[in-house]
Amino acid sequence: MAIPAPRGARETPGPAGRPVPELDPALVADWHARSGELVDLLALVRERLGGIGAFRPDPGAPPTVLVTDPDAVRHVLAHHPDRYVKRSHRARVLVGDGVLSATGDAWQRQRRLLQSQFTGRGMRRYEERITAAARVTAGRWETYARTGEVFDVGEEMRRFALDTIWRALTGHPLDPATERELGAVAGVVAALPSLPADRIAAQAAVAADIARIDAVAERAVRAARDGGAGPDGPGLLHVLVEASGTRPEYTDRLIRDELVTLLMAGHETTATTLTWLHLLLDRHPEARARALAAGPDGSPERQQAVQALVHETLRLYPSAWILPRHAAEADTLAGHALPAGTDLLVSPYLVHRDPGLWPDPETFDPTRFTAPGRRPAHPGAHLPFGIGPRACLGLQFALRESTTLLEHLLPGPAPRFRSVPGRTAYGLTVRPDGPTPAVLAG
Repeated sequence: MAIPAPRGARETPGPAGRPVPELDPALVADWHARSGELVDLLALVRERLGGIGAFRPDPGAPPTVLVTDPDAVRHVLAHHPDRYVKRSHRARVLVGDGVLSATGDAWQRQRRLLQSQFTGRGMRRYEERITAAARVTAGRWETYARTGEVFDVGEEMRRFALDTIWRALTGHPLDPATERELGAVAGVVAALPSLPADRIAAQAAVAADIARIDAVAERAVRAARDGGAGPDGPGLLHVLVEASGTRPEYTDRLIRDELVTLLMAGHETTATTLTWLHLLLDRHPEARARALAAGPDGSPERQQAVQALVHETLRLYPSAWILPRHAAEADTLAGHALPAGTDLLVSPYLVHRDPGLWPDPETFDPTRFTAPGRRPAHPGAHLPFGIGPRACLGLQFALRESTTLLEHLLPGPAPRFRSVPGRTAYGLTVRPDGPTPAVLAG
């Protein structure tokens, strides 16, 4: 007996298994007329077709398959990463052949070298550097509270996260000149969604910003090669430079690419998460009060409550809101036939907003991560940093720096926002689309 296609769908033939249901082109045309925002189209696909559905953003284009079913997410990302591969990364114009965009054997070698730096002993090496950066930020906020100065919360979070990753990379605190030059990283990241598809044209569009970033990277690599460890000792950059002595693939260019990759991934996502968190706490002051009341400063209870604030923010605004993959071979995904060459989008953003997994999913409720039985048990239900072999290397680093900063800032005055962004930008990250001016409440 044939299985009927869901409402608003037509079927795309496949080599085996059930065809993947496909969104009616009339609905896609209506989406184009209404907003043209990819997130709206993906939400429509999930609403009409469920956890696996295909769509064609333009007439004549091959279908892309959206995956939000948690079992299928695990199948694609965790169980068969060799079958569902990454192709060219949107950030390649910035990060080159760094670990974020690398594939195949090169990716495995690069990942293996960096992995040890973000777990166990490697993470302990960065604890003091994270704390030092948090203290500097807390000191600035004490000044803002005393003077009543208006400041931008998003810029403050970016400044903290950039200082933290710079200390981890070089052993040096972030100096004002380097901070100004590395502001170009945020500029390139913001421009990525609108860059031309042609690689040469895309590079030309951001050439000035890339040149500024390259100059900083060149100076840092040269200092590391000269043995220029910072006051906190050698950093991650020194690990990369040492690798070049025994691994010929670690040319100055690859070291530059890894450095810029870590700069981008190590501060842009954390800064965005912390900015969202402050905006959410402004709307939900009871969550802030609950975290501070969980236990005394430094206690495990306080730490757990603060971590829950971060986890719930990442549920609503995951670091990677879509994860593109390409089917290198034919496969059957949750009973659906996928021909080789199919493009897929896994969307943590939509998985985290599935009411079947997360009751009342649009509500900010950190107790999902502290009260027993509130968090879904399915391992594919919460993936703000991805899952499987290509999950974010810096997961533990990002969580540690976020909670450390909050432990320093939450007991002080809360930001009062003069205005808040009215839109959300869905680019490389999900970020507030606009400034976040605030003063600190007395």
